[in-house]
Amino acid sequence: MSCSHSHGSMHDASAPPWWKTPSGLALGGFLLVAAFYLLTWHTAHVLGVLPFMLFLACPLMHLFMHHGHGGHGGDDKKQQPLVRSDGGTP
Repeated sequence: MSCSHSHGSMHDASAPPWWKTPSGLALGGFLLVAAFYLLTWHTAHVLGVLPFMLFLACPLMHLFMHHGHGGHGGDDKKQQPLVRSDGGTP
């Protein structure tokens, strides 16, 4: 039985990742400058918000990490009944 299949990517295999494009590099540079400014001039504010960021990370991780395995929905397939080594069911 063969399990080869395609996930149908909309991006060309030779296209660079978004962070290597000119706009991605500009956004990365802007974010680095903004992070440096916040950490040097507003350290007290950043550290004051840090506990709330921990609570915000929980639902964000829940949303983004369930993307990979299909969410909370179960399989539509029926589970195979368990069979003991003597041929009976448990």
